[in-house]
Amino acid sequence: MIKTILCRRKNIPLSKAARKPKYLYRKKQQNEHEYKAPLKERIVPWLFLTPSLFAVSVMVLIPLVDALRRSFFSAVSNQFVGFQNYISVLGNSAFQLAAANTAKFIFVCIPLLLIISLVVALMLTTFQEKHGIFKTTFLMPMAIPVASIVLLWRVIFHRNGSINGILSLLDVTSIDWIGSEAAFAVLVFAYIWKNFGYDMVLWLSGISAINPALYEAAQIDGAGSIKRLIKITLPNLLSTLFTVTVLSLLNSFKVFREAYLIAGSYPDNSIYMLQHLFNNWYSSLDVDKMCAGAVMMALIVFTLIMLLQKIMSGGDDS
Repeated sequence: MIKTILCRRKNIPLSKAARKPKYLYRKKQQNEHEYKAPLKERIVPWLFLTPSLFAVSVMVLIPLVDALRRSFFSAVSNQFVGFQNYISVLGNSAFQLAAANTAKFIFVCIPLLLIISLVVALMLTTFQEKHGIFKTTFLMPMAIPVASIVLLWRVIFHRNGSINGILSLLDVTSIDWIGSEAAFAVLVFAYIWKNFGYDMVLWLSGISAINPALYEAAQIDGAGSIKRLIKITLPNLLSTLFTVTVLSLLNSFKVFREAYLIAGSYPDNSIYMLQHLFNNWYSSLDVDKMCAGAVMMALIVFTLIMLLQKIMSGGDDS
């Protein structure tokens, strides 16, 4: 140490022997900060995760891998056919109709659901004391069994139902809401009615996470409510927007139960979805086509989610 100080005062370069103890000291200091937990402590988190990993593997991962394998084999002879199943599915007119209807349903329902749920959430922020009452009211559709909802829709939208009864009083021609192209509007209404309460709660959680000091500072600067909405609320809800959009996209593929219970396996062409097609293929034991279609649908959904994540992350960076 004394030799090092003298060398620094005289501007003499240190020898390798003088530098070595300093290097060893630094290395020793770094090793003290590198703490390795004992093996027992590292095993404990995996013990808690094991049941969930096992359940996900059995219920999701293994069936997914098996569906991917079956999509390249014939269901009858179990021979490898390559991409023949995918080619036959893409050329199937029923698949083209179901894919078009599903895409149309997604692009119509999700923007409507996001806008309606966001508007209702913004309106509820003015009723701070009655949040709980409104949340419970709007979440009630999710607690009602699907069979009860179907009975309700049949009473309302049947050819001799309540809506056509009101139209007859107004001297308007009755509409076959379930057996015509109007069934698509009924399905859109059923999806939004059932899911907008859940999305509204997610929007409310995102709005409550915004720092109130931002609104106070903007109000002091003279910013109005619309300007605060555009400059503060919407930019801070981008992460919530991604979550709500992905969940709404996944929930849009669960509307099959309502459509199936209302109109059966072969409904009007306007609401013939991919789930109807997969159900009919399963009934006729066309497992190879069903697996090929399911793999393509999973790839499309995964691509959409990754694209949304890319867009949202790009907006955050800017």
